[in-house]
Amino acid sequence: MPRHVAIIMDGNGRWAKARLLPRVAGHKQGVEAVKRTVRAAGDLGLEALTLYAFSSENWRRPAAEIADLMGLLRRFIKSEIEEITREGVKLRIIGDYRKLEPDLVALLDDAVAKTASNSRLTLAIALNYGSQDELLRATRRLMREARAGEIDPDALDDAAFEKRLDTDGLPRLDLLIRTSGEQRLSNFLLWQAAYAELVFTDALWPDFDRAHLAAAIETFGQRERRYGGL
Repeated sequence: MPRHVAIIMDGNGRWAKARLLPRVAGHKQGVEAVKRTVRAAGDLGLEALTLYAFSSENWRRPAAEIADLMGLLRRFIKSEIEEITREGVKLRIIGDYRKLEPDLVALLDDAVAKTASNSRLTLAIALNYGSQDELLRATRRLMREARAGEIDPDALDDAAFEKRLDTDGLPRLDLLIRTSGEQRLSNFLLWQAAYAELVFTDALWPDFDRAHLAAAIETFGQRERRYGGL
């Protein structure tokens, strides 16, 4: 059983296009898939679930679509925070999310604070996240600490570097799922996925449900993880 599962939620636009609907309709159904998946993750006993919600590259999308996505995020936090709290879900935000609109940042910070004592499942939402940016931010932090004499560069190891990553405190990533049939990481958790098992499913994200998550976990259970050994 994996402790930590991450998902690249892909296919909202194609789901909508196949139904001759605007892209925002796909994003709305994607939010419903998030709700289903969070409930399923808790029921299945995962310790952590990380969802790739908005990448640092997504700013290249049309302004109207970005506004729709941010509006859906606001509504999700406002409407689901009480349910998240009741279900024992602890919310984490990873990525450079403080560059979002100030009211949205305040809403996210409040939600994180409200759920800080929960322990059934940690839900990490990646917002304005790019793994290369995360690695650069961690490196800059280490360089500042080294210049200040707070750390010896020769003593730096994997564990010390990971403490400077956005995912510090989360279990090591075991399984990374990408929906919609695409087979690439798209700048997501590059360091963390070094030895994660990868599962690619043809299901579009709005159609993703407990059965898809359970099937991916079953596939994970059939893999032999050697970490470079025999």
